[in-house]
Amino acid sequence: MSPRPSSSDPSAYQRLREHLAYLEMSAAAEHLADELDRGTREQASATQVLERLMAIEADATRARRLRGRLRFARYPIHKTLAEFDLDFQPSLDRKVLAELSTLRFVEERRNVILLGPPGVGKSHLAIALGIAATEAGYRTYFTSAADLVANLQSAHLEGTASYKMRTYTGPSVLVVDELGYLPLDQASANWIFQMVSRRYEKASIVLTSNRGFGDWNQVFADPVVASAIVDRLLHNATVINIKGHSYRMRRYDAAQQAKGGSAMVA
Repeated sequence: MSPRPSSSDPSAYQRLREHLAYLEMSAAAEHLADELDRGTREQASATQVLERLMAIEADATRARRLRGRLRFARYPIHKTLAEFDLDFQPSLDRKVLAELSTLRFVEERRNVILLGPPGVGKSHLAIALGIAATEAGYRTYFTSAADLVANLQSAHLEGTASYKMRTYTGPSVLVVDELGYLPLDQASANWIFQMVSRRYEKASIVLTSNRGFGDWNQVFADPVVASAIVDRLLHNATVINIKGHSYRMRRYDAAQQAKGGSAMVA
């Protein structure tokens, strides 16, 4: 085997550092000395040393790209499917949730609709699915329904609505939280309809709502638009209706019990 450059060969080592810096392979450059010394100790081939350096750089690149995708996605909090307490929500079909965790719904451009009263974990599941897709390499984006319509309306007044709409139509997965908590006027309903229509059969929507579909006429000012939105969302969708108790109320009750227990001990 030809001699291996090492950190004890200053000229070759410096040239390697310069090449890696020029190629913007900062992680490999940072570990270059250690890996060359390790290769010398283990009598590794140049190919083995190079493979380890490239693996370090690849891992760093993947982590950097994931951080970038997460920054773009703007999730308000980091949630995972593993953190979800399934025992507290026995109404949830574990097989359905397990199937969704495979992210096949993204490839199939399938929507995921999470319905149920406040506090039952809809947002947790929606965010967790979005983050799982982000970690798998998909581009995702999070927004509340209220922010979506407000941003599009503001962009419309500025003459940039078409550009802003790309924020909501471009990602492979769009997570829309809290549809139905506030009634939407005609203009707002139209923005939701446009977003749903442009993503229809092209990319997935993960949406949460505290209203059943039968109540969406009360959410949207125009029942015709409401019907058109529901029709497009449901055409290729997995619907999960959570009928359990509120996690927030459970935490509140636990806190109250803890306070009561402390008072009794005192």
